[in-house]
This record gives sequence, C-alpha cells and structure tokens, in this order.
Amino acid sequence: MIKHPKDSFIVMTELVLPNDTNTFGNLMGGRLMYWMDIASALAAGKHCNSPVVTASVDNISFENPIKLGNVVHIEARVSRAFNTSMEVHMKVWGEDTTQQYRYKSNEAYYTFVALDPNGKPRKVPELIPETEDEKRLFEGALRRRQVRLILGGKMKPDDALELKALFTKEENEEK
Repeated sequence: MIKHPKDSFIVMTELVLPNDTNTFGNLMGGRLMYWMDIASALAAGKHCNSPVVTASVDNISFENPIKLGNVVHIEARVSRAFNTSMEVHMKVWGEDTTQQYRYKSNEAYYTFVALDPNGKPRKVPELIPETEDEKRLFEGALRRRQVRLILGGKMKPDDALELKALFTKEENEEK
C-alpha cells in the first residue's frame, strides 16, 4: 500500500491553562513535548493503521514562547516511512486569540515504530511525497535517520553514506 503525507496529517489543538505554565506565564516545554508526542503518534498511527511506540525524539528548539491563555496548534504528518519506522514532522503554532495573531513556536521530528498484534515491529506502508516541501522533508529524512542511529549507537559513522556524502568531495563527485 502507498500513502501520501496528507493521508497522515492531523492538527491537535490545546488551550494553555495555568497548570500548563511556568512562573513566567509560558507553556512549560515538557507539557508541549507531551502534546507533541500524542499528536505525532496519532499521525504515525493514521499512516500505518496500527499501534505505534515512540522510538526517538529529535532536537526541539523553542523559537517563541506560548503564553498562558494562548491556543496551541500542533500540525503533524509522516515525512518518511522506512521498514517498520516512520519519521513524523511537526510544526507548532501559538495563537493569541485576543490580539488575533498566530506565530510559530517550534518544529521537531519524532520517530515511531509500528507494532503488530504481538507487540513486535511490523512493516509500514510506503510514503510518496507530492509537494516540494514534502519532497524536501522526505530527502532529508534519511540523513536525520542516520544521525539518530549514530547517536543511539546503532550505526557506525563510517556506514552513514548519506551523511558522508555531505562532507566528502569524492562521494559528491561520484553521484
């Protein structure tokens, strides 16, 4: 089965309440990461039609704080499917409803593994990107995956051919 990023697209919306904030009135990073985990799991599950578990969370950099009383919109979609895992790309937006403007808070990548009924990894559907942005995310996913595998001790740096090609002249000339 072949799927497209739009097939897994979800938007999760939350209101920032006092219990979600720190002493500066900003949404706590941990709370946002919790919501992002839920949103990305929903997108991954939608792609593969099976239960999923979080395998990794990439670097999350916060561009703008989200204030008490603002609304959080988390947009998530699968950016690439591998064998049993999927990379999910998320964009997080804050919305000040009283001032009526929306602003980007951050974006991140989470990786999920699909599970069969016995809790073992199962194959996921192929993903075919359609838009230029989807193609850009799809192409970069292999390099991001190699970084994750190296940092997790599951791949030797010398085996990361996609990453090496970025830094070595010989690899680039052969392509």
